[in-house]
Amino acid sequence: MLKENGEQLLKNFAATAYPPAVTKITNSIYHVMGYAHSNSIIIEAENSVILVDTFETDVRAEKLKKLIADITEKPVKTIIYTHSHPDHRGGAGVFSDTVEEVIAFAPMKPILGRTNELNDVLNKRGSYQFGYYLTDEEVITQGIGIREGIVVGEGKRAFFPPTTVYKQEKVNRTIDGIQVELVPALGETDDQIFIWLPDSKVLCCGDNYYGCFPNLYAIRGGQYRDVSAWVDSLNLIISYPAEYVLPGHTKPLVGRNQVQEVLLNFRDAIEFVLEETLRGMNKGLKVDELASIVKLPEKLAELPYLGEFYGTVAWTVRSIYNGYLGWFDGNPTNLNKLPSKTHAEKMLNLIGSHESVVTEIKRALDIREEQWAVELCDLLISAERELIIAKQLKAKGLMALSKQETSANGRHYYIACAKELLED
Repeated sequence: MLKENGEQLLKNFAATAYPPAVTKITNSIYHVMGYAHSNSIIIEAENSVILVDTFETDVRAEKLKKLIADITEKPVKTIIYTHSHPDHRGGAGVFSDTVEEVIAFAPMKPILGRTNELNDVLNKRGSYQFGYYLTDEEVITQGIGIREGIVVGEGKRAFFPPTTVYKQEKVNRTIDGIQVELVPALGETDDQIFIWLPDSKVLCCGDNYYGCFPNLYAIRGGQYRDVSAWVDSLNLIISYPAEYVLPGHTKPLVGRNQVQEVLLNFRDAIEFVLEETLRGMNKGLKVDELASIVKLPEKLAELPYLGEFYGTVAWTVRSIYNGYLGWFDGNPTNLNKLPSKTHAEKMLNLIGSHESVVTEIKRALDIREEQWAVELCDLLISAERELIIAKQLKAKGLMALSKQETSANGRHYYIACAKELLED
């Protein structure tokens, strides 16, 4: 989301959203935040520790191990993954000396066949999204947590494969005296689950809730995240009488009133964007139109836990449109569009000279019309005209847009691409 003070808003969010803290939730449950990119939950059982998620690297997991030792001498014998993202399981190998079972769920939807053929582009776009090759000053924050250990010299991935993989709709178990209910919940991932601890009324929600507008679409790319299913999962979470909700990122929700108020508003925001987008689509509105007009109601947009610091409403709208209707916007002109190079050449011939385009780009940058400027730069770049100056001016425009972007992911992408343009 672009705002005049977007960079400062992101700095303000990063300063308060996930301070290092070990929060005692009950006599046997602790929520650990701010020591890694993701959170971890420590559950002290009768003779052992049950660990929900494990941080993202071995070095940071060693810190987690010390935090556990400050609480209890009992060994970690059970690990539960809320989902398969590496920032939640990359430290598990550190506990291999004591762990006896690692629990996960199979994806509820199969991964698209041959996705591994896209590893190069997905990894490249992922590095842009997360700002892996940017400096700390350029990054500010990785959105919903501090920078991952792998990019700041704090260790490497230490994966531990699950030993128990469930496919059921619900699993009830008693693990070392602790009653545990494990429930699949489609949302940020297709293997996402939440964990209900009925005796303490604690619910560990993974990444289906965290304290800002969620990544309903990841700009690095990937399979469609079913927004309707995410709403259904939140409804299921809300149906439990939780007094504490412990997310995989940002602060826990404490007290029945806060749990209900925050989760209902969070769900309402996602459902509003989904329904408004579908309604507009049904009226024949195009994706660009919808992305510009669908906004959260003011009463939701102003809530601190719905700021667009990670995902954004506009990206969600575009993802929903493509998820339901695909790439075609209904305009037959777009069925067989000209190649971008041909289109750009014809446009430049119509304009008359590339020099006038360069002049207009500079004017647009001067009057803070950066989006118009970078679109004109793409015209020159596609037509391979004035390439050096076009890339320099586009980089300048992207850097200006990064100052306005509230989303950490979008900000990283702007900066990473600007730097790449200047390296060419």
